[in-house]
Amino acid sequence: MGKDPAKLDKYRGCLIGGAAGDALGYIIEFMGEETIFAKYGPKGNTEYELTGKVAQVSDDTQMTLFTAKGMLLAPAPGKNDRILGEYHVYVARAYYDWLLTQTMDYPIDTSTTATYTDLIDVPELYSRRAPGFTCMTAIKSGDIGSVEEPINDSTGCGGVMRVAPIGLYFGSELVPKDQADMVGAHVAAITHGHQLGYIPGAMMAHMIRRIVHEDAEIRDAVRTGLEFVKRAFPEAYMMVYFEELIKRAVDLADAAERGQTDDLAAIHALGKGWVAEEALAIAIYCALRYGNDIDGALIAAVNHEGDSDSTGSITGNIIGAKIGYSNIPSKYTETLEMRDVILRVADEMFKYGL
Repeated sequence: MGKDPAKLDKYRGCLIGGAAGDALGYIIEFMGEETIFAKYGPKGNTEYELTGKVAQVSDDTQMTLFTAKGMLLAPAPGKNDRILGEYHVYVARAYYDWLLTQTMDYPIDTSTTATYTDLIDVPELYSRRAPGFTCMTAIKSGDIGSVEEPINDSTGCGGVMRVAPIGLYFGSELVPKDQADMVGAHVAAITHGHQLGYIPGAMMAHMIRRIVHEDAEIRDAVRTGLEFVKRAFPEAYMMVYFEELIKRAVDLADAAERGQTDDLAAIHALGKGWVAEEALAIAIYCALRYGNDIDGALIAAVNHEGDSDSTGSITGNIIGAKIGYSNIPSKYTETLEMRDVILRVADEMFKYGL
């Protein structure tokens, strides 16, 4: 049986939505809240600021694209006797290409420099957009971190903000669902070795997979995502804290719906998003609070004193996966940097993913 063509819109929505939140948040990422609201008004930043006629994305979108390409490098199950645990090795190779775009000039001479993906041929990717120190350092080391053999003790959000393509990739029964979702943890752990650096990656991959491939509601994907990570990491000493934080995000979204709190107060109660569990919690709050209203969700997700591009990107991935590309307002698509590249990668994920 062939793939449902209607799902292609969700693949595109997930990646374009993430890039949209990234671009909206990138220009205010390092601003304090007083500066944001003084400059943009009481709602904060609600529109792109264009540079050279495009809304620039950050390393979040760059690394998301390389995650997608890394997943597509791996042979499918049943071919070459490959084991599932090797996916993160292929993604790590793709991240090496990303590192080249951050450290070398375009074009790279591929006759003298080994590369793995065709993203190396995209000139727009050769821009340093505040790349994360942990990601850069880990990839430069040449070592490949994993859940079993962590490379460091980082809890930063650089792992969770790039794993949405894993949820898109696994859409069939060829791979057990829990094993598929665990790839999110392994890919995050390439660079972020603390439990709170990679557990949110597993939950994010689970949520995207369920929303896209099982038509789950966001709230239900959050619920089963928590059930999954508790099952997958039974000895994780930080699990109680992680579960409490995610449940707080759900409760705050409900309170906001009843008019008992506002977005900024809720986000303050969850953190600033510089670390993975806070970034995911803020995105879950915004996604639940606004549902199919991606405009309201992205505006809430970025206008705070924290990692605005990452919280915006994760929020956009989640809601974009739910509503699809065709339902994302044109204000977020028409001037988005690398829109055609992002759509092409989404189409490749749909065509060649499981």
